[in-house]
Amino acid sequence: MQWQADKPRQGEILTLPTLWSLSQAWYHDRLSPTYRSRTVAQVEAIFASLGLTSDFWRLGYAADIPQK
Repeated sequence: MQWQADKPRQGEILTLPTLWSLSQAWYHDRLSPTYRSRTVAQVEAIFASLGLTSDFWRLGYAADIPQK
């Protein structure tokens, strides 16, 4: 598509099944009273487990820093 050729890549396009899997992995424990923020390494592990491994999904921070 011409529009895509003219625009720099700014994100990712996910299939609905992948998006559903990501949302389940991301939010499954958010309402738990024992929920704790994930570290960058944990977040990147979630992404990798779903096959989300392009540069877009690499956070680029120290692995032990909790994400907000």
